[in-house]
Amino acid sequence: MEIGQSIRKARKAKGWTLEELAHQVGSDTGNLSRLERGLQGASHEMLNKIVKILGISFELPQDPALANVSMALQPVRAEKSYPLISWVVAGNWAESPDLYQPGDAEAWLPSTENAGEKGFWLTVRGDSMTCTGNPSFPEGSKILVKPESDLISGKYYVVKLLDSGEQTFKQYIEDAGHRYLKPLNPNYRTIEINGGCHFIGRVIDTKMTGL
Repeated sequence: MEIGQSIRKARKAKGWTLEELAHQVGSDTGNLSRLERGLQGASHEMLNKIVKILGISFELPQDPALANVSMALQPVRAEKSYPLISWVVAGNWAESPDLYQPGDAEAWLPSTENAGEKGFWLTVRGDSMTCTGNPSFPEGSKILVKPESDLISGKYYVVKLLDSGEQTFKQYIEDAGHRYLKPLNPNYRTIEINGGCHFIGRVIDTKMTGL
């Protein structure tokens, strides 16, 4: 399959616009549009960045001049749909998964990521995880949550704060024996946690606003 067609297919599967992919890889829509239509090649560095972001793999040719030639495409991971649910349902489901019924879903959204049997989508609330860098999770975007995930410093989690009962979405940080929930927006404060929370799951995929 032509590399441009493969990139376009994978981008569409994620539900991304050209603008969103361009933001993710640090390019512009004109270059990406021409690449998808086979009118322009790309450097190995840029191709590697694109296929990594999209979750696909190409057997890249050794000669950069051949970057716009057809390449062997490895199998793309199959899509699976997960329910889009409310934050209240997510908090209840995390504590009692057996009580959740698929009928509670607002919609079903696909992903090539494996969120397990209990995975679900949430809609981002507020702007605490919005920033000028990458990644950024603007209000209204969708995040795919994988419950029962290991805690890894630097990854993103949906967490229930036990003292307030509030569910929140933050970056988890471990530093010098302390644990924190960090917003990406510098206008919000970092929260130090000492066991007073329940990790609902790790965020493993996102869909931008307006999809």
